[in-house]
Formats: sequence, structure tokens, C-alpha cells
Amino acid sequence: MRVLLKLSGEALAKKDKSGYDEAIVKEVARQVKISVDEGTEVGIVIGGGNYWRGRSSNDIDRTKADQIGMLATIMNCIYVSEMFRSAGMKTEIFTPFACGTMTKLFSKDAANECFATGKVVFFAGGTGHPYFSTDTGIVLRAIEMDADIILLAKSIDGVYDSDPKVNPNAKKYDEVSIQEVIDKKLAVVDLTASIMCMENRLPMAVFGLDEENSIANAMKGIITGTRVTV
Repeated sequence: MRVLLKLSGEALAKKDKSGYDEAIVKEVARQVKISVDEGTEVGIVIGGGNYWRGRSSNDIDRTKADQIGMLATIMNCIYVSEMFRSAGMKTEIFTPFACGTMTKLFSKDAANECFATGKVVFFAGGTGHPYFSTDTGIVLRAIEMDADIILLAKSIDGVYDSDPKVNPNAKKYDEVSIQEVIDKKLAVVDLTASIMCMENRLPMAVFGLDEENSIANAMKGIITGTRVTV
């Protein structure tokens, strides 16, 4: 079983939405280790929102803003990777562009070798190009690495027909097709990533990061949030 787990930067941040809440990161590491010890191959993509959200600024070139965001995801992966190592796991970080000795340049063969030796593989730096989100980045890597499923650990506990923070009567889906996600613009991942999932028949699951053992359960196929089918 090979899964790719997406963590948002904000979900790992302190209450002021910056930096890291070490207790949260340690809990993520504990849960991932359970699955790794059971033989699950785990790849991880982390957003950069706890450091940078370039789209919120109109005073900087979009390409440069996205490049800053890519670097933010690398910083997050370096930090979380080290926390995973402290929890007893072996890790490797790949980026789509050279980052000195801090990461390795991505190749499918190299990543597969890491999976074969039981390492948790971090895919940082997005796609390496502006105008593509980390949503697109994780779908691209999941397709390339022949992942069985993408797991999206979010601050919200599933997919709703409207924003539950705004609409108290919002309906939560236990299961929804990727076609419906696209048609209704349910924003599970961005449109580019959604279409890639549909075309490559790649299922996803969305669940709340703060629910007890949510990651460990999801990796065993126990989804308390929403399954996105293809």
C-alpha cells in the first residue's frame, strides 16, 4: 500500500497560524510511524501557508510570490522530516529543483528506492513552477509514484456542499465522486488537481487532522471524513 499524505501548513501551525505547533507535528509523526511500521509506504506533501500565502498580496509579481511559496514548503518539509526522524523513522526530501545539499533532486527511481527501504518520502517545492498549487503537486507526484490514494488531512473534517463556517446547515458528504466535486466546485483540491485525479482515476479521502488517530485510521482505510471516488 502506497499513500500520499497532504498536510496544510496552517494545520501544523501555532494558534496565530505561524510557525509550528510542536505537539501537533509530534502527533502526526506518531500516527504515521504506526503505518510505516506496518509496512505502508508513505509520501508527504506539506503546504506553505504558515509562512507565506502569496495570492493574498497584489503588490508582488505572481511568479515571485509562488517561488517564495515553494521555498516555504521546503522549510516545512525539512522541519517535519526532522521531527519524524526524532520519532524513529528514516526520511528523504525531494525537490523538483536543486537546493544544495538540503534536499535531493526528484527522480521516480530514487524515490522508489527510498520507499523500498522503508523511508518516508517528502515531496517539497511543489511542481517547481509558478501558477501550480501544492494540490497539483501532490496529485502529480501521486500519479508518478503509482500511489493507491491521496489522503488530505485538513482543519475541516470532510467535504461539504457549502462552507460550514458560514452555513451551519451545510451538508457533509460521506462519499462524493470527483466528477461531482468538479461540477459543483466543492474545492476539495483546485480544479487542475481535480481534473488530473479524474483522468488518472486516483481516489482521495478528506478528514480532520485534529480528530483522534485520524491519520493512522485513514491509512488503514477507516475514513471518518469524506471519500472522493473516481
